Amino acid sequence: MTQQPITSLLVANRGEIAVRIFRTARALGLATVAVHSDPDADALHVREADAAVRLPGAAPADTYLRGDLVIKAALAAGADAVHPGYGFLSENAGFAREVVAAGLTWIGPPPEAIEAMASKTRAKELMRAAGVPLLDPVDPAAATACDLPLLLKAAAGGGGRGMRVVRDLDTLKESLDAASAEAASAFGDGEVFAEPYVERGRHVEVQILADSHGTVWALGTRDCSLQRRHQKVIEEAPAPALPDSLRESLHAAAVAAARAVSYQGAGTVEFLVAADGRPYFLEMNTRLQVEHPVTEAVFGLDLVALQLRVAEGAALPLTPPEPSGHAVEARLYAEDPARDWRPQTGVLHTLAVSGTVRVDTGFADGDTVGIHYDPMLAKVVAHAPTRAEAVRALAHALAGARIHGLTTNRELLVRSLRHPEFAAGQPDTGFYERHLAALTEPAPDTAGRTALAALAGALAEAAPAPGAPLALRLGGWRNLRSQPQTRRYTVAGAEHEVRYGPVDPGDHPGVRILSAERHLVVLEVDGVRRMFHVKHNSNTSEVYVDSPFTGAHTLTPVPRFADPQDRTEPGSLLAPMPGTVVRVAEGLAPGAAVTAGQPLLWLEAMKMEHRIVSPASGTLTALHATLGHQVEFGALLAVVQEESPA
Repeated sequence: MTQQPITSLLVANRGEIAVRIFRTARALGLATVAVHSDPDADALHVREADAAVRLPGAAPADTYLRGDLVIKAALAAGADAVHPGYGFLSENAGFAREVVAAGLTWIGPPPEAIEAMASKTRAKELMRAAGVPLLDPVDPAAATACDLPLLLKAAAGGGGRGMRVVRDLDTLKESLDAASAEAASAFGDGEVFAEPYVERGRHVEVQILADSHGTVWALGTRDCSLQRRHQKVIEEAPAPALPDSLRESLHAAAVAAARAVSYQGAGTVEFLVAADGRPYFLEMNTRLQVEHPVTEAVFGLDLVALQLRVAEGAALPLTPPEPSGHAVEARLYAEDPARDWRPQTGVLHTLAVSGTVRVDTGFADGDTVGIHYDPMLAKVVAHAPTRAEAVRALAHALAGARIHGLTTNRELLVRSLRHPEFAAGQPDTGFYERHLAALTEPAPDTAGRTALAALAGALAEAAPAPGAPLALRLGGWRNLRSQPQTRRYTVAGAEHEVRYGPVDPGDHPGVRILSAERHLVVLEVDGVRRMFHVKHNSNTSEVYVDSPFTGAHTLTPVPRFADPQDRTEPGSLLAPMPGTVVRVAEGLAPGAAVTAGQPLLWLEAMKMEHRIVSPASGTLTALHATLGHQVEFGALLAVVQEESPA
């Protein structure tokens, strides 16, 4: 059936996916409408849209998950179509029906198809009937040691929420309760099921695109095996090192899955490929995927444009274009992998990635990364004729990126891309479980490289007059310019003293100062010319120094975040980040006996849940956290008085 042409598109989402959809909409001549929560009032996706409508509140449950408010916004702004992006309401069949009932065009599959695949348990039954290979489910109540390890998964939703690996039957009940509670909080549905956990399996998926005329495309494979907390970090297309026979069978299974639910639009069928090469259906995502750019690069397509055309009733060609080359995507997160992937908040002063790469981001310089949403800053994508060239180009672009203001996983991404196991083309989902400690170790000569960064920062700070002679700039206002100048910085919690003269690098043998401007310092280090980019933040006196040679450094006269543990009594449990208390252990109250390592509280921040455990066995003497309470970094949550040794 022919649909009315779309003229104005509302994107029921935020961040980089909203910005990315607006980019295509503008190219097609469509007017664009954004929706935003209060924290997102000045976000990039709002600034990029032709019009924007406020969704009052901060939490997703009050804003981006309010389908009634989103539809009201579309009608008020004169939009005639709604694109859900990914996450939030993108796989909500009820929302899709309400969009259509309001007379708007839904940019997605029919609500019936979403509903059929919404529950992983129901989807598996449907796929079994269609002949798609599956892992046999395990009844948690009847599980034995022979069934271990088990993977617990939320029946609704995705993104790693409500997932737990169980290797010990004694922890099964606790893991079930935790997975169910997290699933209920994230998706409003606490159903959890269990299946065998495949060690060293590969996460391989097939992008499909279908129209309303019976054509279904299988747009190759993607490998998304490098994951942290069951969330993807690096993705690539096509999936490397797959036999042609397996690739063809995955394509056929994906097409069968799409036809089984009369699918239309873009979607992804996900599989787990065991070490012996056997594939098993995981789930079907009835939406655009975060990693769709790698497929776009390889096939030379704009999947968002095709989604819009299919929604307008257009027919796809009978066969898709031929693929070309290889593409790799890395997700750049504001997080600290060395500290349990702790998300970071604050001002992103600079985000600059150069090279022949595509950068999809929802942030611009000066934007704030808050606590309410996912900490992903950008997706960086490289495409080249071969996998080795694409991986090399992506690693080089990330290594040379300038990212000031926040700790990120940039160094982890670079090391992962250059790791021999990844380079061999056979990554698996256990990659970070095996290699995270080594990948987050300090770089060789960390102290020396930090000292060079501190020197560059000091030289840049001493250069207030661009264009002035080098000696004058470095001389400062001292009467005795022959005397060295001294500056002290705290870098990653350690203090560094920098001493230098007008053209003398001071305590840095083998280093020669070539030039020093306010934002760029050039040093010769052991005969090699090195450039250091510098960004100054006058509000906090911070100096950000960044170089492919030394990496990124934040220089401050005092620690950016003084460790709250230095100011509290032993046994104090402090919030490791800003967040919301989403769970309190059952029966927990002052006077309760607790054991070392016992989970007491659960904090949610930036779509991740973090357990706060008892530091020792003893008595809970104070409990300041309550369910739903928002806490700041370092807030006192509870106090445990350690029991006296016998």
